[in-house]
Amino acid sequence: MIDRSAQQPSFAFVAASWGALLAGSCAYLIGLWNSDMQLNERGYYFTVLAYGLYAAISLQKSVRDRVEGIPVTGIYYGLSWTSLILAILLLCVGLFNATLALSEKGFYAMAFVLGLFGAVAVQKNTRDIQAVRSAFPESNTTFEIQDSDSRV
Repeated sequence: MIDRSAQQPSFAFVAASWGALLAGSCAYLIGLWNSDMQLNERGYYFTVLAYGLYAAISLQKSVRDRVEGIPVTGIYYGLSWTSLILAILLLCVGLFNATLALSEKGFYAMAFVLGLFGAVAVQKNTRDIQAVRSAFPESNTTFEIQDSDSRV
């Protein structure tokens, strides 16, 4: 049997996760703001980012729920995977057809992937912290994220 005891994420990992989410999303949005694209193109890429972030978080949640034994319907699980794949495909098709320099296309792709990674990591940390709080309810009033040096 797998030991699923609650383990608190380190402060460094929580900070790095939020940093990745903010860096990826902000870089992507600043790139859109400074681009010479028409407004409808900017709206398309913004919507793809928002859809991708939601799909990544939804997929991470459904995978984690299944691992923890929380029931997840097959339809929702499948839609989560489909949504993430569609968001990535929409970005790829949009960038393939865009009249942007290759460096700009690469910038948007990397910022998008960094944002998705950050969203998944932040969601994981949120669930880990909630698991620690439910495993140790007596410490809920003064719960703080431990630094990696103070872990036993």
